[in-house]
Amino acid sequence: MPIINVTMTKEDGGATQEQKEALIRELTHTFAKIIGRGEKTCVVTIDEVSTDNYGIGGESITNIRKQQ
Repeated sequence: MPIINVTMTKEDGGATQEQKEALIRELTHTFAKIIGRGEKTCVVTIDEVSTDNYGIGGESITNIRKQQ
């Protein structure tokens, strides 16, 4: 069973339910088209990470965004 993991930041309220549905649909379709495995067995997970929970260069993304 193929598993596609998407990790993205949760900014400005995060992705809408409609965006997530479209992302799941399109990733599944593209995977099946390119790899040739059935769409019915493809799993897509979406993890939205708060900008408080990751950083670059020793600083949280929340703080970096505030400085911009």
